[in-house]
Amino acid sequence: MKTTPFTQKHIALGAKMAEFAGYDMPIQYVGLIEEHNNVRNNVGVFDVSHMGEFRAKGPKAHDFMQYCTSNDINTLYDGKVLYTVLPNGKGGIVDDMLVYRISETEYFMVPNAANIEKDWNWMSKIAQEMGLELGKDFTNESEYYGQLAVQGPNAMKVMQKLTNTPVEDMEYYTFKFLTLAGVENVLLSTTGYTGAGGCEIYFAKKDADKIWDAVFEAGKEFGIMPAGLGCRDTLRLEMGFCLYGHEIDDETSPIEAGLNWLTKFVDGNDFIDRKYLEEQKANGVSKKLVGFEMIGKGIARNGYEVCDKDGSIIGKVCSGSPSPSTGKNIGTAHVQTAFSKKDTIIYIKIRNKLVEAKVVRMPFYKPE
Repeated sequence: MKTTPFTQKHIALGAKMAEFAGYDMPIQYVGLIEEHNNVRNNVGVFDVSHMGEFRAKGPKAHDFMQYCTSNDINTLYDGKVLYTVLPNGKGGIVDDMLVYRISETEYFMVPNAANIEKDWNWMSKIAQEMGLELGKDFTNESEYYGQLAVQGPNAMKVMQKLTNTPVEDMEYYTFKFLTLAGVENVLLSTTGYTGAGGCEIYFAKKDADKIWDAVFEAGKEFGIMPAGLGCRDTLRLEMGFCLYGHEIDDETSPIEAGLNWLTKFVDGNDFIDRKYLEEQKANGVSKKLVGFEMIGKGIARNGYEVCDKDGSIIGKVCSGSPSPSTGKNIGTAHVQTAFSKKDTIIYIKIRNKLVEAKVVRMPFYKPE
């Protein structure tokens, strides 16, 4: 099992550890609900060093990125981040990722931990076909970086204590290179997977201990706590954020997953599967991603069947969990389009019993 630069820190803190995407990762420290609420109301720190990092550069980098991804790379400017997906040529999704524009000829990408090899193989094939040289124009830098997600309404106050560069008023989905806690060339981006505000920081693994210690020292006055993957999942689910392998996968299109907003059918964006996805948007889809709240008692889990009142299967649960911020049991599901309207009553099959639920709009929780 792989480790991150912070594995020994987690063990020393008494974290409950488990395998995730091939890494030994902290699931929780003091408890999922306490960690969840601390991120929502205060500031929490996630070790996300298992995530991948790719880089494309050179005169062909822009066209390569535009072709590989569904969102419009032309909307980026230096210091701006874009959320996008990689269409798989068959109507599904290879992965979702963040793209950072460093310059017109250089782009930094962050794929999901479980998909690093898959994404690299997919994008490398396209890169070579487009004349990019692997190891020079397109590189996999996943082994070089450590990464922390510092999330919550007080996160940027903590960060400001560690740098002379102004960061508190940074726009959402932008980034800067700066000196943080005396470490040069740290990439700080106002991104995250919690909806609670904050940032994600990237740095060389050799600087990991120094950064961790400085962040937690600076955060003491704000009640900073480490946070595990358990609450990372409940936080992202409350916001309706997609998780690869759950809401999105190789069999689900961005249109079916409700990601029309990052599937840009504009001039100059001739991406993989554009024609197919344009037809889907025009003609409609047979299944849609919906959010739901449980009315009956029970917690929906990934893979559970979704049924109509007669017990006929109409879909499948993608994610489900109690929501600490709302006090409700919530979930997402792919259902037949006829059952996707708000307030539609659906039934989740839990231990062979049909439990009532209601389709609701996402996000489930709206931070004040």
